[in-house]
Amino acid sequence: MPRYLVERQFVVHEDRMPEVGRRSRSLAEEHFPEIVWEHSHVVVDDGGGVKTFCVYGAPDEGMVREHAKQLGFGEIVTIHEIAGDVTPADFPPV
Repeated sequence: MPRYLVERQFVVHEDRMPEVGRRSRSLAEEHFPEIVWEHSHVVVDDGGGVKTFCVYGAPDEGMVREHAKQLGFGEIVTIHEIAGDVTPADFPPV
C-alpha cells in the first residue's frame, strides 16, 4: 500500500489538538478503514498555532485528501508519496 507524508496547517491552537486527533482517528476507523495512520510529528509556533507532519498508508492520495477534508480544522499544505525509509543504521561508518 502506498504511504504518504502529509504536511497540514491547522486553524486551531495546540490545546484543541487532542480533540482533533480523536476525531481524525474516529473518522478513519468509521469511514476510511483503508487508511492507516502511522504517526505524526507536531510543531507548535510561538503563538500556539499547530502544523503536523503525518505518515499515512492509504490506497491513493485522493483518499488521504478526502479524510483531511472531512476532518476540517485546517488544510493540507503538501502531500508526498513516500519512496522509502532510511535510518542512520543504513549508513554504517566506513
